[in-house]
Amino acid sequence: MATDVFSGNQRRFNSANVKIMANAEQVKALVKSIANGDEEHFVSVALQIAASEAKAGRSTLAEELRDLADEIKRNRNGSRSHRAVPITKPTGELAGLLTAVYPQTRFSEMVLDQQTLKKLERVRHEFRATDKLRGHGLQPRRKLLLVGPPGCGKTMTATALAGELKLPLFNVQLHCVITKFMGETATKLRMIFDAMQQTRGVYFFDEFDAIGAERGVANDVGEIRRVLNSFLQFLEQDNSDSLIVAATNFEAMLDEALFRRFDDIVTYSRPNGEQTKQLLVNRLGGHIVQRISWPRILSAAMGLSHAEISKACDDALKHCVLNAVAKLKTEDVVSYLSERHRSKIELKKG
Repeated sequence: MATDVFSGNQRRFNSANVKIMANAEQVKALVKSIANGDEEHFVSVALQIAASEAKAGRSTLAEELRDLADEIKRNRNGSRSHRAVPITKPTGELAGLLTAVYPQTRFSEMVLDQQTLKKLERVRHEFRATDKLRGHGLQPRRKLLLVGPPGCGKTMTATALAGELKLPLFNVQLHCVITKFMGETATKLRMIFDAMQQTRGVYFFDEFDAIGAERGVANDVGEIRRVLNSFLQFLEQDNSDSLIVAATNFEAMLDEALFRRFDDIVTYSRPNGEQTKQLLVNRLGGHIVQRISWPRILSAAMGLSHAEISKACDDALKHCVLNAVAKLKTEDVVSYLSERHRSKIELKKG
C-alpha cells in the first residue's frame, strides 16, 4: 500500500546519517505531513529542503533527498489504484444507489464455524496480497456469494470484511436500482460497477435474489431476465480492485450461471450448541450466574439464528438494567429465548 511505502521511506529519511540545515518551519511542515500521512506534502517539503541544501553547496545531500522524493512519487503512483478513496457518502446519482459506512467490525467479533471462518480469512489474505498474486498472473478472490438463512451473519460478514481490509462498505440499494425500464436499470447497474473502478471498497448486494433469480422459473418475466443478464455481463467484465459481496436467503432461487461468476461461495447455517454458548457468553458476559444450566439454555435456543439469540440477550440485559438485577438466572435466559421462538411463530401465522 502507498502508506506503507511512505512509512518506510519516512524511516529512511529520519535515520539518514546526515545533517540537514532545514529551517524551523520546514521541520514543522515535515512533522505535520508525517502525522497526517500526507505523502504529497512530505515530498514537497523534502524537495524544498533539497533546493536549500543545493544552494548552500551541499550537493550530495540535495541529490539524496531528490532521489528519495522521486522514489516516494513512483511508489505512490504505482499503487494509486489500490487505495481507497475516502468519501463521506456517494454523491450525484450514486447517492440514491449506494450508502457508505466505514466499519470497525472484525472477524473476532463474529461466531462462525471453522470452515466459514477459514474461507473468510483466505479472502482477506489473498486480497491483502493482490499485488503479489497479480505479479504471478493470479487474481485474488474478490467476488463472493453468501448464502444461508436470515440472521446468520451474512450482512455482518460484509461489514467485517470492510473492517478487516480497512475499506468503506457500500450497500447497494437494489430497490432503487431496479425499475420498470430496462435501459434505466442497466444504466444504474453500470454506474455501480463504474464506481467500483473509481472507489476501492466492499460493495454489498443484499437480498441478491431480487435480480439473481433463475431465468427459467414460472413467474419469471423478460425484464428480470434482462436485468440478470446485464448483471452477469458486468460481473464477468469487472476487473476493479474492489470486493463484490452478494448475499441471499434463497440459494435455490439463484440462476446457475451466477455460481460460475463468483470466486467463492460461503454457506451459513444456524448456530450449533457450541456456537450458541459462545454467542451467549460473548453477549451476556458477567451478567449470568456461575451455576447456570447450559443444557436447558441450549435447548431453549435450538433453531434460533445468531441475530435472534443476540436480540434475546439484549432483552435480558435490558431487564438487568431496568430492574437493577445483577445476575441472570437460567430461568431468565430461557424465558427470553422462548419469547423469540414465540415471535417467530406469530410472524409465520401473520
